[in-house]
Amino acid sequence: MRTYYCGELRSEHIGETVTLYGWVDRRRDHGGVIFLDVRDRSGIVQIVSDPERTPDSYHGAEALRSEYVVKITGRVTSRPEDSLNPKLPTGEVEIYADEIELLNAVRKQLPFQVATAENESVREDLRLKYRYLDLRRDRMSRNLQLRHQVVKAMRRHLEDVGGFIEVETPILTRSTPEGARDYLVPSRVNLGAWYALPQSPQLFKQLLMVSGVDRYYQIARCFRDEDLRADRQPEFTQLDMEMSFMSLEEVIELNEGLVSQIFQSVKGVELPRPFPRLTYAEAMDRYGSDKPDTRFGMELVDVSDLMKDSGFKVFSGAVAAGGIVKVLPIPGGNDAISNVRIKPGGDLFKEASEAGAKGLAYIRVRDNGEIDTIGAIKDNLTEAQKQELLDRTGAQSGHLLLFAAADATTVNKTLDRLRLFVGNELGSIDKDKMNLLWVTDFPMFEWNADEKRLEALHHPFTAPHPDDINDLKTARAQAYDLVLNGTEVGGGSLRIYQREVQEKVFEAIGLSTEEAYNKFGFLLDAFEYGTPPHGGIAYGLDRLVMLLAGEESIRDVIAFPKTQQAGCLLTNAPAGVDEKQLKELQVRSTYTPKS
Repeated sequence: MRTYYCGELRSEHIGETVTLYGWVDRRRDHGGVIFLDVRDRSGIVQIVSDPERTPDSYHGAEALRSEYVVKITGRVTSRPEDSLNPKLPTGEVEIYADEIELLNAVRKQLPFQVATAENESVREDLRLKYRYLDLRRDRMSRNLQLRHQVVKAMRRHLEDVGGFIEVETPILTRSTPEGARDYLVPSRVNLGAWYALPQSPQLFKQLLMVSGVDRYYQIARCFRDEDLRADRQPEFTQLDMEMSFMSLEEVIELNEGLVSQIFQSVKGVELPRPFPRLTYAEAMDRYGSDKPDTRFGMELVDVSDLMKDSGFKVFSGAVAAGGIVKVLPIPGGNDAISNVRIKPGGDLFKEASEAGAKGLAYIRVRDNGEIDTIGAIKDNLTEAQKQELLDRTGAQSGHLLLFAAADATTVNKTLDRLRLFVGNELGSIDKDKMNLLWVTDFPMFEWNADEKRLEALHHPFTAPHPDDINDLKTARAQAYDLVLNGTEVGGGSLRIYQREVQEKVFEAIGLSTEEAYNKFGFLLDAFEYGTPPHGGIAYGLDRLVMLLAGEESIRDVIAFPKTQQAGCLLTNAPAGVDEKQLKELQVRSTYTPKS
């Protein structure tokens, strides 16, 4: 029987005879003495096979190679003073192997070395194709264990402190396409009818509140057929929560306790509470984003009123057309950023263009406090306007001021993108910081220009602010997002729980009474039977673990992720199916491969 995991052995175990199982990480032959690093999920320990001290194991040790699966029985011994390894938790001890049993060998050439050093990279497509090997590597093993610790902290806090119970909700459900595209599943029993995989358990968790569950949570699998990025997957996991009879403040306070417990348990970090808050309007005004990274300054400054009467037509024309003019002040930008980078062809110009801007205007503040620019800005500002510009932006010698002038959406998107780009380049972002922030008071709706209608900014079950109930089209939502270092990790709201309010919201997003009842009649009917006030939140588990692990992609914290083309390189999914299966479902593909 296994007595310890490899990474558990310490100096207090010296003298014990132990049995370990694992994989050979590395094998080294030093003048007849063979050293093996044996690895399991807990870490690595050094095994020694000496032809004089351990002759029974020596022949077996000679035949071992990397990734062979072995059983080791031997005595824990103190390492010699000159071979201590402070980089390993087991670095004070080694095991003299009395017995080595080969359980399984490697019969093919490894596609990459599992024992790759941290600074050595392996192509992601290879890692995903041979994911079972990739998951043996230290980095991925650490990430999976971190993920487990996060989920464990969530469960313990919610159950033991919050009084929540876990309830599973259906995976095969009804298609209610209001957000991303659904993944559809044909029904063999009900031919011509379709299930959808859930984009979230939203409606079921609200029904659980009608059912009197009161405090529900679930580590929920969700599915969205959408274009992918580094922090998106077609199937993902979220911590889903819903609570009855709680105010917005109580929901936020409870969740601050939960998040603080996660950070304390997993990172040993004590978070200051309460977390900072910004309204949606404040966040957009100061950062141009509803998920701002507050680890550094460089806040945006609105100068629309200052520029509306300026002689610079790009600025005054934008304001006259209903747009805005904003400035991104960059301390030290004069030395770091050349004119070439701001003009067409430059990297900053490219960043601005990809955000929708047609160009960038700029001003440099020189050592004498004078502003300098190429073009018409300087010549079309009065001395009073120049001084006011410097006062508002706090610009001093060496500052670079980047301007964007257009509609509010384009300006905010442009300067938010440039702020993050420049902040990263100049080293303004403290990578060791963990800045949490609540963003509140979102608009209920945003305008969908393609469909010429309002759509819910979060989802159509979010409760409007009580003060705005009479004008839903411009109402604020009782919604709240939790942002960590510029990434949204959680979002929730108080919910609508009265049928008449829900019907008004459906009407506002263009659903007729018939359409609303066809899609959501079961929810509307439930509201007739004594629904309590309730609210909830969902956390993107993959994103949260990605940030805690310091990774750039959620693929590195998911055991078996999909590629950006929504495929699995390990199993080659998605794949075709037998014609017989399609006939049973009465389904036929209309896809014609390109010749």
